[in-house]
Amino acid sequence: MKKIYSVLVENRSGVLCKVAGLFSRRCFNIDSLAVGETEDPAVSCMTIVSNGDERTIEQIEKQLNKKLDVIKVKTFDEGESITRELMLIKVKYNRSNRRDIMENCDIMHAGIVDMSKHMMLIQICDVPERIQLFIRMLKTVSIVEVARTGTLALPKCRDVEH
Repeated sequence: MKKIYSVLVENRSGVLCKVAGLFSRRCFNIDSLAVGETEDPAVSCMTIVSNGDERTIEQIEKQLNKKLDVIKVKTFDEGESITRELMLIKVKYNRSNRRDIMENCDIMHAGIVDMSKHMMLIQICDVPERIQLFIRMLKTVSIVEVARTGTLALPKCRDVEH
């Protein structure tokens, strides 16, 4: 079972290490991790995707809530949230595959953000599954380099917030 943890933490050095250490000490795997400042520069939001059985997921949440640097922990399932990931991918192209790459970009709503005589740098922002699909679509060309953010997520909008 996959779970998304949205963890508000104090924005200071060492907090990421402490949270990652919590996972590693208990042999919990982090599938994805993204950290960034919130609208308040003193607070960061860590979006962590992990999986395990119900007991493991419960343990992770309890352990996160015990950390002094942690302000608030929210958990939600993929179905309850909107998730996105950003990927930059650099590919080599030639005259024969240039059109195919551009068509794949159009189909997947990806954009070419930089280009040279033999290389393209492509950006895509989508759900993690479609990012993986885009990589598979580009396997026929020469992928030079890939950089991906972790998954970002927020709960879906509801008229009544808790």
